[in-house]
Amino acid sequence: MIHETTVRVRYGEVDRMGVVYHAHYLAYFEAGRTEFLRSLGTAYREVEDGGLLLVVADAGLKFVRPATYDDVLRVRTRLASVSGVRLVFRYEVDRPADGARLASGHTTLAATDRQARPTRLPAALRARLEAVAEPDDPGAGKAGAPDAVQGRTVPS
Repeated sequence: MIHETTVRVRYGEVDRMGVVYHAHYLAYFEAGRTEFLRSLGTAYREVEDGGLLLVVADAGLKFVRPATYDDVLRVRTRLASVSGVRLVFRYEVDRPADGARLASGHTTLAATDRQARPTRLPAALRARLEAVAEPDDPGAGKAGAPDAVQGRTVPS
């Protein structure tokens, strides 16, 4: 499944060149990931209150075009893999106003306890995530991929 959410570029997120500073894309990814989990009925807060932390262990970004102040961006989030202690999310960021792809990337999250020791995902959470995970597909993102509704989870 792919979950879509939107964010609006704030003035403080642009640099002297008037484009979104690269590190802010990680915050956009976080917004997408948070809403992805919320759409499954699992808020980050509940996960953390249960003693499980999901920490970013790896992140990657690829930039295609710049975003600027006040742009509305669409963040498409997909869970690419789930293992006992790791989750890999993939992201695409575009500007719906003109359809331009701006960036893509990934994050790998590791499950830890409050003392930062690796720990297995709880069985119920892991099952919920495995049910919606979509392993990487070489044909993904090509013409004909279904559109999604803003803020909604849609099949891909």
